Amino acid sequence: MRQPLFPSIEEYLRLMQGEAVPSERLPLLHALAAYLAEVLRLGRTVRLNFICTHNSRRSHLAQAWAQVAAHRYGLAPVECYSGGTEATACNPRTVAALERAGLKAVAITKSENPVYLLYYADGAGPIVAFSKVYDQPPNPREGFAAVMTCAQAEENCPVVFGAERRFALTYDDPKAADDTPEETATYDARCRQIAAEMRYVFARVAEEMS
Repeated sequence: MRQPLFPSIEEYLRLMQGEAVPSERLPLLHALAAYLAEVLRLGRTVRLNFICTHNSRRSHLAQAWAQVAAHRYGLAPVECYSGGTEATACNPRTVAALERAGLKAVAITKSENPVYLLYYADGAGPIVAFSKVYDQPPNPREGFAAVMTCAQAEENCPVVFGAERRFALTYDDPKAADDTPEETATYDARCRQIAAEMRYVFARVAEEMS
């Protein structure tokens, strides 16, 4: 039996259900939803690898919210990953934004590239967040869709080896607001945008599969 999301996350997602996704984003989201439905109908595991340059901000937000949304709408098997064209660290501002949205984060290492466990439902395994190159473990090497979350990675990584499909679902980098008075609001806005779009995609897939 699927365990419910933490109430704080459920409320976070519920409040955005009436918000319209910008029309220019819909073709991108519909294409991703169609791919997910196709893979699930074939009885295969959906594997999504969200890729940006440093695997520090946007790709982690997308990985987390895609996994949460898959759980929320009872879609399985769905495995979500993230990676970069280079490895740095999962930015603590990213983790803080997810915590403000209701996830619970636990750092299990204290290196320059710490590993975080992100919890979203009792009884559900955590999302493991740390920076890595897109083809490094635990990320899949084949049979996955590459979802490019930043324009720089989309331009500089013309081939994602092993990907069976590729989607350019890019977002503005909240890094632009680091160490400014707008920092928290900017990260929260990007977190909410990505959460809203992942909720939209997985809700659409659930409707198509019903």
